[in-house]
Amino acid sequence: MANHKSALKRIRTSEKKRVLNRYQHKTTRNAIKAIRLATVKSEASAKLASVISMIDKLAKKNIIHSNKASNLKSKLTKHVASLA
Repeated sequence: MANHKSALKRIRTSEKKRVLNRYQHKTTRNAIKAIRLATVKSEASAKLASVISMIDKLAKKNIIHSNKASNLKSKLTKHVASLA
């Protein structure tokens, strides 16, 4: 176990960040899944803007890589455009 005050603080802050990052990542994944399961174009396109914003925030905070964010946004946009 850590002996220094700074190491103990680092453990506490790291755990808080980890929990928050997991929550944000899981919420975004669920939103992406909802878009992929949507069958109506108007419904999917309404959700698309908020999901793209969520993906950008994850990339900005280095929770996901920026290239992964770009790939996700591209694939989701193509999927929504292909809906009838």
